[in-house]
Amino acid sequence: MLILRDRHAIPPGARGTSAAIGNFDGVHLGHQAVLDAARRTGAALGVVTFEPHPREWFAPDAPPFRLMNAQAKAHRLERLGVDTLFEVTFDAALASLTPEDFVCDVLVRDLGLSHAVVGADFRFGKGRTGTAEVLRALGHEAGLDVTIAPMVEVGDGEVSSTAIRQALTDGRPRDAARMLGHWHRIEGPVIQGDQRGRTLGYPTANMSIAGLHPPRFGVYAVKVDILDGPHAGSYGGAASIGVRPMFGVNQANCETFLFDFAGDIYGATLSVALLDYLRPEMTFDGLPALIRQMDADCAQAREILAHA
Repeated sequence: MLILRDRHAIPPGARGTSAAIGNFDGVHLGHQAVLDAARRTGAALGVVTFEPHPREWFAPDAPPFRLMNAQAKAHRLERLGVDTLFEVTFDAALASLTPEDFVCDVLVRDLGLSHAVVGADFRFGKGRTGTAEVLRALGHEAGLDVTIAPMVEVGDGEVSSTAIRQALTDGRPRDAARMLGHWHRIEGPVIQGDQRGRTLGYPTANMSIAGLHPPRFGVYAVKVDILDGPHAGSYGGAASIGVRPMFGVNQANCETFLFDFAGDIYGATLSVALLDYLRPEMTFDGLPALIRQMDADCAQAREILAHA
């Protein structure tokens, strides 16, 4: 997949795509329906998305809300067959564009799209004054075909990033997965930890969750993909997400113990899929009690993975 970050320097071969447009946080079933509509036009498949997320740009001090970072989003879109990802920089200049200027200057002149597909709830332009219907009308004037994909429902409600965040906050990763169409994953490099897990017999791979919407703190059964390096492959495991109250740590992270694995994976990129929530964070009367609980957690996670 070709990733283009400078909208003013799009190569000729990347122009003329049929592109789905949006933030695509989570790349959930609603986003996938927009991708499918863009794919059906027969042109090369593109995605227009924005970095930083507009919500981050307008409210940089707000609590983290993203379901995935830019790298994880790109990996997911590539797996779905996207040919070109236009990662448009969201800045003051872009935020100030009227809907008319966004269509004419960005989508048509800069990116050279042949077709644009958006969800029915799409909003754009200064003050979010542009709607999907406005995009269709402006596209008609500018020679850009526009398709509006309907909202997708799962169960009793519409699929949305907001609903997925709530499911994760509640510790319901399977409900989140039903709306996503895939397991919710935490993706990033393995960073240096305090190596306390080694002394307990449970060496863990530590990952930052900074900038991401935090799932409910606690222990999860997980599937883990090591995406690069000599140990690349898929493994089962158990992960603890939170602040480790037993040891007075305040910075939330994700610590994952990989089953039946031995090796150095510092710096490798991991993708940790949350399958089931096992229990909340706890404190214990001592290390023996903690180790007994970790034994039980891993046994339960292995049982879940055996039937996943």
